[in-house]
Amino acid sequence: MIWRLAADGVVLVHLAFILFVLFGGLLVLRWPRLMLLHLPAAAWGFAVEVLHLYCPLTPLENHLRQTAGQAGYDGGFIEHYLIPLIYPAGLTPQIQLWLGGVVLVINLLVYWMLLRRRWRR
Repeated sequence: MIWRLAADGVVLVHLAFILFVLFGGLLVLRWPRLMLLHLPAAAWGFAVEVLHLYCPLTPLENHLRQTAGQAGYDGGFIEHYLIPLIYPAGLTPQIQLWLGGVVLVINLLVYWMLLRRRWRR
């Protein structure tokens, strides 16, 4: 039971991290010091998608699930949890490039707004 809860906790942390990568720039608009956390997180999220890297949280979740007697899964967090909701056909390298582009564009827009606000002051 504890291992399953731990695996579920990893899923929640993973999802929170992805949301922070995508939308953390909006928090930076309010709290600029968060930039020190958000920029590396956004860079990692972009690199994972564009370079097809494997996030270390996925093997951790799979290990915890297997310890709990559950089956792990192949692929990554996005492929397993998010892509089936958004893209039923599955994740392809082209979709990963698009997802990386979305991360980049959202964050460039937010940081551009932040810089523009600072220049006006």
